[in-house]
Amino acid sequence: MNESRTTIEAIAPSIEEAVIKGAKEWGLPPDAFDVEVLDEGTKGLLGFGVRQARVRLTIRSSSTTEGVEEQRGEIIQQTAVIEAPESSDDEALQITQETVSELLQRMGVEASIKARWGEADAPGKIRPLFLDIHGDDLSILIGRRGETLTALQYITRLIVGKELRRPVAVLIDVEGYRARREVQIRRLAQQMANQAIETSQTMTLEPMPAYERRLVHIELRDNPAVETMSVGERDQRKVTIIPQ
Repeated sequence: MNESRTTIEAIAPSIEEAVIKGAKEWGLPPDAFDVEVLDEGTKGLLGFGVRQARVRLTIRSSSTTEGVEEQRGEIIQQTAVIEAPESSDDEALQITQETVSELLQRMGVEASIKARWGEADAPGKIRPLFLDIHGDDLSILIGRRGETLTALQYITRLIVGKELRRPVAVLIDVEGYRARREVQIRRLAQQMANQAIETSQTMTLEPMPAYERRLVHIELRDNPAVETMSVGERDQRKVTIIPQ
């Protein structure tokens, strides 16, 4: 078995529960694995900002016992990340759509919601689940620099992940805001990169949420004339473009 077939990731409210959950997937005791903590998680404050723990479990070479051998046929079918079977895809779409619908109702917002699966960025990555929200005057769902939209997306991920007992990469867009913003960010990244090259000076962009900083990094990663780096703390974190 190669490493990708002996390594899995699991999430749960605590590190201990995540280890136990992952071990059950293999039918082996927790002490049969080397444990790497990817995210310790957080209990949040007053019920907000809760984040589950995430661990990576790797079967120890010495643990390739008869029990493992008996399950070899099943283990070969495992992927690097614990994923629900294809039959649960429709369930994930339904639960995510119902979750956002209920959140909007509680906010007093009337809108239509469409859910669809996207393609994973790379093999082994989780497929994104897109939700497109349409309606009249939905600016309240976007907020300043998309902060409200980001919060709605974060809360949805927490609720859906807990309901499905697995992480779901939910991406929410309101009236095409994210799509338009992505075009703007990519265009800005190219303009600032050209300016950095022409002036031989480091250029610093405005503070951005994580997903927008990621767009800048992706847009310029194949440009050998510049290097990008995120600096700053929390909501003041921003991207710098450094000429080479």
